[in-house]
Amino acid sequence: MKPHPVRMASIDYKQAGVDYGKIDPLKILAQQAAAATAGNLQRHGMREVAASRGESAYLVDCGDFYLASITECLGTKALVADATRKLTGRTYYELIAQDTLAMAINDLITVGATPLSVHAYWAAGGSAWFDDAQRAKDLVDGWRAACDACGVAWGGGETPALAGVVVDDRIDLAASCVGIVRPKARLTLGEKLGPGDAIVLLASSGIHANGVSLARKLAERLPAGFGTKLPSGALFGEALLAPTVLYSPVTEALAAAGIVPHYQANITGHGWRKVMRHAKALTYRFHTLPPVPEVLQFLQRETNSDARAAYGNLNMGAGYALYVAAADAARTVEIARNAGVQAWIAGSVEAGPKQVVLESLGLIFGADDLHVRA
Repeated sequence: MKPHPVRMASIDYKQAGVDYGKIDPLKILAQQAAAATAGNLQRHGMREVAASRGESAYLVDCGDFYLASITECLGTKALVADATRKLTGRTYYELIAQDTLAMAINDLITVGATPLSVHAYWAAGGSAWFDDAQRAKDLVDGWRAACDACGVAWGGGETPALAGVVVDDRIDLAASCVGIVRPKARLTLGEKLGPGDAIVLLASSGIHANGVSLARKLAERLPAGFGTKLPSGALFGEALLAPTVLYSPVTEALAAAGIVPHYQANITGHGWRKVMRHAKALTYRFHTLPPVPEVLQFLQRETNSDARAAYGNLNMGAGYALYVAAADAARTVEIARNAGVQAWIAGSVEAGPKQVVLESLGLIFGADDLHVRA
């Protein structure tokens, strides 16, 4: 079946149930309260790295090294897997296991950390969820495979049955991850970030795990739902389930080559607005945009989203940003590609107001478009 030819009314993120204008204030309030607890580390002879507040991972100075930590959840992608299984018979849980780990690991590495261990949090709507042996096996196998791909140990986790909190036959997947920054010179919190730096973008595999609520809302409007065929013939549901790229093999390869980025950003929620996550007032100008994966082209077209909405919320082909010295840019691209991830020298950092400029689209995101720091 071809994509529905009739242009539907636009669907935005708020209609899909995600309003960052309401979510972000809580994040900022939590950051402020959390910062007040930093003094508790002194009783252990340690201290926090204050500059990590508001970044994607939290850092503690342990003397000879920094300890990094992060907790992240998958979001609603398990619902897409469950719905698509009804069409194909495949569980897809080995894929969304990788998504879950990627959400944590890809955040952890932004501060220069090497991931060491992960813990799983699998909260089901009831004990009956675990009766499905194939689904459970796929989840375990996928989780282990992702751990092996990133060289991390799976330490354990929690598998509560939360009837009345989680819907029956549903599961909420999350992961916590701990890593180490050693030597300390690998720390990347943006102290060296500045005009003249090159921005290298690493390719995404598709929607990753952000924007899925919007995709689910669209599926409700499509006559064939997740069974709708994209122009390539792929099912919409299966295209959405392409697993998130694990970027730690790239960052580890960069470290081995002696390249320490000046800053790093995981492009997740807030889309390309995340490029200006650092507190500094700088302009991030892009002369090159990566190819947009077919599923994201379809999502933008069928939700009738303009470029501002699409690039402001989705990764649109760029899953990770590396800000490196201009002299290291070409080598960074080469290393990423050798690690199996497509990469481009896509832009540069300039002096100027805090903003992201996408030249070919005539699109600018300003400082007021991103509120993720206290």
